[in-house]
Amino acid sequence: MFDQRVRKLNQAGVGTSGKYVLYWCRWNRRVQSNHALRFAAGLANQRDLPLLVLENLGCDYPYASDRLHTFVLEAAPEIEAGLRHLGIGYCFHLARRKADSKAALRRLMAKAGAVVIDDYPETVGGLPPELDVELYAVDATCIVPFRSIAERVYAAYSLRPRIRKVLPAFLKPVPPVEIVRRYGNAPPAEHTEVRVQRIPELVAECQIDHGVPPSPAFRGGPAEARRRLDVFLHERLRRYAAEKNEPAAHATSDLSPYLHFGHISSLEVGLAVRAHAQEHRLVADEFLEELIVRRELAFNFACFARRVDNLAELPDWARATVDRHRRDMRHPVHTRDEFESAATADDLWNAAQRELLIRGKIHGYYRMYWGKKILEWSRSPEDALATMIYLNDRYCLDGQDPCTYANILWCFGLHDRPWGERPVLGTIRSMSRAGMERKTDVDAYIREIEELTP
Repeated sequence: MFDQRVRKLNQAGVGTSGKYVLYWCRWNRRVQSNHALRFAAGLANQRDLPLLVLENLGCDYPYASDRLHTFVLEAAPEIEAGLRHLGIGYCFHLARRKADSKAALRRLMAKAGAVVIDDYPETVGGLPPELDVELYAVDATCIVPFRSIAERVYAAYSLRPRIRKVLPAFLKPVPPVEIVRRYGNAPPAEHTEVRVQRIPELVAECQIDHGVPPSPAFRGGPAEARRRLDVFLHERLRRYAAEKNEPAAHATSDLSPYLHFGHISSLEVGLAVRAHAQEHRLVADEFLEELIVRRELAFNFACFARRVDNLAELPDWARATVDRHRRDMRHPVHTRDEFESAATADDLWNAAQRELLIRGKIHGYYRMYWGKKILEWSRSPEDALATMIYLNDRYCLDGQDPCTYANILWCFGLHDRPWGERPVLGTIRSMSRAGMERKTDVDAYIREIEELTP
C-alpha cells in the first residue's frame, strides 16, 4: 500500500480498539481523484473497519471570513452525497467559536484505529497532530509528490527536467475507491448538516470576519470546478498560449480557488487537458508547464523554506539588491489602508485591487503588476511584503497557498533572475503601466471592473 505519496508520521502500532479509520480531509475536499481518500479506504479494508471522513471548518484559521467559509460550505453537500454513495461516513464539523475549532477533531481522533491526513508543507498547513494511533500523511495535492524532490530547487529550469523524468509514472488516473465494510452508523454528534439554503445562516453564526462577503464570481464545489474545467477545455485552451496574459480575453482556467481548496485535483486537470489536446490536436504545453512545473516549484519552496512570508528566503542576489536600495526615494508612498481601499493614483492598479475585493481573485498577469507596484510604493520592502500577504490572505480565494506565497516573493526576485538596475527595485524585474498598455487592453479591463463595482 505504501508509495512515494505516503508517509507514516509516528511509530504507533496497529490499533485494536478503534471504531473506524478516520480521514481528516484538510486540503483535498473531494471524492474523485483523491489519493488520500483511496489510501484511507485501503487501510480501513485492511483493518476490517469502516471509513469516516472528517471536514473540520474552524473559526481560528488566518483571516477566516464569510468569503472563505462560504466557498468551503458550498462543497459540503456534494462531498457528503459522494461519500455516502461509496459507503463512507461523513462528518462536517462547523465550529461556531474559535475556542471550539479543534474539539470535535480531538474527540473523533480518540475513537479512531488509524488516522490519515492530507500531506501539505508545514510552513502553510501547520504541523500534523501527535497521536497514539497510526498516523499517515498522503500527498493528494501535487501530480508528482512534492516530497519526492529531496532538496530545495531555486528555479523552474532546475525542476523541469526532474519533473519530466518521473512524470509518466504519476500522470495516471487514481483507481476507484472500494469499501469492504460500509459505515452504517448515523453521523457523529459533531456533524453539522449543510444544506445550500442554510449556508448564509451557518456563516452568520460563526465567529469570523463578516466584513469580507462571499464572492459573486466563484461558487465552491467539485461540480463547479469540473464545469469550469469543461469551459476551459472547449472554449479557452486553444487560445491559452496566445491570450493567457490578456485579462479581457478570459483565456485562463480560473481553477486556482478550486485547486487551493482541493475541490479538484491538479491530476484530474492535467489528465483532462492532455487528453483534450491530443484529441483536438492542440498544443497544451504552456498550460501544463504552469499546472505542473510552476505549481510544484511553489510547493517545493513551501516545503523547504523556514518561512514563506520572509525576505530571508530570497536568493542572495535579490536580498542584496533589496538592501542596497532601502534608502531610495519612493514616490508615491501609500499606507496599507490606501492600498486596501484602492485609493492610489493608478486606475489600473485600483481596478486590480477592486477585482480582488469583489471577486476574490486577480488575473495572474495583473496580480504580478499589482505586487510590483506595492513594492515600489511602500515605505520599506518589509512593509510591502506584509501588505501583499495581508491583502492576499484576507481577500483571495486562492490565498494562503504555496503558489500565492511563491508568487508574492517572486515580486522580490524569488524564482527569477537579476534584470537591469533601477531605483527602488534595483535588479529586481520591473513592470510598468506603459508596459501593461503595450501588452494588454488596459481600458477594457478597467471598464469590466467598473461594471462590477457597486
